[in-house]
Amino acid sequence: MTTEPSFRQSVDLMFNRAVALMDLPPGLEEKIRVCNSTYVVRFGVRLRGEIQTFTGYRSVHSEHMEPVKGGIRYAPNVHQDEVEALAALMTFKCALVEAPFGGSKGGLCIDPRHYEEYELEQITRRFAYELIKRDLINPSQNVPAPDMGTGEREMAIMADQYARMNTTDINARACVTGKPPHAGGIQGRVEATGRGVQYALREFFRHPEDVKKAGLDGKLDGKRVIVQGLGNVGYHAALFLSKEDGSIITHVVERDGALHNAAGLDIALVRDWIAHHGGVRGCPHGTYIEEGSKVLEEECDILIPAALEGVINMNNADRVKARLIIEAANGPITAGADEVLRHKGVVIIPDLYANAGGVTVSYFEWVKNLSHIRFGRMQRRQEEARHELIVNELERLSRDKDLGWSLSPNFKEKYLRGADELELVRSGLDDTMRVAYQSMREVWHSRNDVTDLRTAGFLVSIGRVASSYKAKGL
Repeated sequence: MTTEPSFRQSVDLMFNRAVALMDLPPGLEEKIRVCNSTYVVRFGVRLRGEIQTFTGYRSVHSEHMEPVKGGIRYAPNVHQDEVEALAALMTFKCALVEAPFGGSKGGLCIDPRHYEEYELEQITRRFAYELIKRDLINPSQNVPAPDMGTGEREMAIMADQYARMNTTDINARACVTGKPPHAGGIQGRVEATGRGVQYALREFFRHPEDVKKAGLDGKLDGKRVIVQGLGNVGYHAALFLSKEDGSIITHVVERDGALHNAAGLDIALVRDWIAHHGGVRGCPHGTYIEEGSKVLEEECDILIPAALEGVINMNNADRVKARLIIEAANGPITAGADEVLRHKGVVIIPDLYANAGGVTVSYFEWVKNLSHIRFGRMQRRQEEARHELIVNELERLSRDKDLGWSLSPNFKEKYLRGADELELVRSGLDDTMRVAYQSMREVWHSRNDVTDLRTAGFLVSIGRVASSYKAKGL
């Protein structure tokens, strides 16, 4: 019987597969592979009349660029191997989308659903304190972000804790990203990873020969999609694809089962139901399916695993019928399953590219915090004034020459509006996802020894990390 590699072994195997096709000195290859450091902390918090001890981690995989960047997750099964594997993925993800960060990751062993809001604040403050005093939260050295089980509130608490401990640091707000907009965050950060998945699929469908490799044709419109996990990432990806691209979300898989509607699920209504009932059971917007994991094997055009690691593994990979899989989560396909799917001709858009929307917009937030000005503030009205000059001139020409021109309805309103922060963030994210896909695609199509996008993505990113180390004289 073949044993399933762990998540960390999967990342290593995929790294090895790419490195085997490169000409790196063995020493440099090892330097890029290993995780530089992991800090393990155990701290006590007085809760409910007694002291409870929590275990947390912060791993730094690569400091080829600083600060290092990566989320902090709150989950009951967080462990060192997982955090180190995620930190490695962050290194390659940042390199691939050209965000100037090294890779890091953090985790706290806790089930946030078992604690009240005020208790989570106490725990988060104490965890942040332990990391801050070792510079593991610092605008110029280590900048966390939200991940599974954490969100804007936890980031705001961490930023506040940093500011309390560093009262003279003018860049204190840049110590974490994913903060709420009123606390130094940026518009579009919450939706960023899901939006990035949408932009990744749009870019993929701009290349007919890539679409053909997946045995598909046409555009995203009408494509049948299965989404596994309707958390932040899965929800936004499904919402945007159904509302803006005409895709049909036929199934949603959650922890308590799945929902099916051949005509397409209304994602906003399903999300509301989950928020109030904790799962999809009993949801009136689709047919309930008890065994959710089996839904991953249903017929569809695009499968979006957006929750946990290893949901597609050697036990079910050969039964997966999707022609195109986009990894919205980190490591949802194990290395063993990856091989099975590749042999079947399934095209996989890999996690190190597909879910990089989050770190891309985190980069924009960090830059905003360091520049101390919101995007669009300087140029927006000037853009509007210049556009108005053109429109007024066209209307004058029409009047003076009796041409009888009239502008299309809404054109004037749309054209005259200067870009605000949200539009600029989306524009920057779209550009990043397009350029990163093209860099992978070029390797995929130009080398006979590269048969899949994951290997191509690793080749691009490892090459960039290696160049960075060489430039430092390593």
